[in-house]
Amino acid sequence: MKWLYIAAGIALYIKMLVIPNAAPELSFSIVEAVVADSGVPSAVAGIILRNRLYDTIFEVVVFTVAIGGAKFLLADEKPQTQIHQFRDRPSIVLARLGATIAALVSIELAIRGHLSPGGGFAAGVAGGTAIGLVAITSSPEWMQGIYKRWQIATWEKLSVLAFIILAGFTLAGVELPHGELGTLFSGGTIPILNILVAIKVALGSWAVVLVFIHYRGLL
Repeated sequence: MKWLYIAAGIALYIKMLVIPNAAPELSFSIVEAVVADSGVPSAVAGIILRNRLYDTIFEVVVFTVAIGGAKFLLADEKPQTQIHQFRDRPSIVLARLGATIAALVSIELAIRGHLSPGGGFAAGVAGGTAIGLVAITSSPEWMQGIYKRWQIATWEKLSVLAFIILAGFTLAGVELPHGELGTLFSGGTIPILNILVAIKVALGSWAVVLVFIHYRGLL
């Protein structure tokens, strides 16, 4: 049976080398069609937040469920009594510098993700990285206090709700004017959806970081 699998693998490899995949010839460019349809230069942003927006909605929902799952699975564990952190000054300075750079990159990707490579998910990851770098050099009580004082959990849920509602209107055919292609205020609802996704992912990452630090520590 093993030799049968090997022979099948070799045959498939030869097929891919000898017989190319036949792609239909189109009279137009797919990328240009996506750009014209979405009103943004970044075809990737147009596909994610317009052509396959239905899938993106569930990606956001899955991320939200994953955050709740992390809290649920760790709820029965014993919290860490002692959390080790970076104490030396050079490490703290470098971590804070990295957090500042990551935060600036996050903002750039969120507001200009429809004009260049980037977007809401990448912006949210950069924002979550900034939060994680601050967390490893700060007191957990201080991070938790800020999280509760500014009601981050509420803002996270509101961003998800706003994204789903705005995406629903977009799927129903209700869109904002596309504006001039290549400008910051263009693309209709796509820039807004990008920003909402960035907020959701960054704040959700904050929640997960706090949970893991509380129950597992930093090491």
